[in-house]
Amino acid sequence: MEGSQPKYYNIGEAAKMFKVATSLIRYWESEFDILQPGKDEKGNRQYTEEDIEKLRLVYHLVKEKGYTLKGAKIVLASEDDTIQQQMELLHSLKKVRSLLTELREKI
Repeated sequence: MEGSQPKYYNIGEAAKMFKVATSLIRYWESEFDILQPGKDEKGNRQYTEEDIEKLRLVYHLVKEKGYTLKGAKIVLASEDDTIQQQMELLHSLKKVRSLLTELREKI
């Protein structure tokens, strides 16, 4: 069954999602304990949807909110649930906005 196997993304695909360099993602992995993607037999990173969500959280704090790495680590340690919920809401709103923009262009 095709839907039963989890989807994995490589580091290039993950970097493209966030419009950042692969080296930045590798750097974030060395700085943030929550970023630990699995690796295949060749040692290539394999990001699950959960890993992508964790990357999205780090990206949100560092790139969108402007936190320093130290500040982002403190936020992750102290308010993980609150920040996660806010980030998920923001992500959902962006998806809705994109859908509405797409619909407007078709009208």
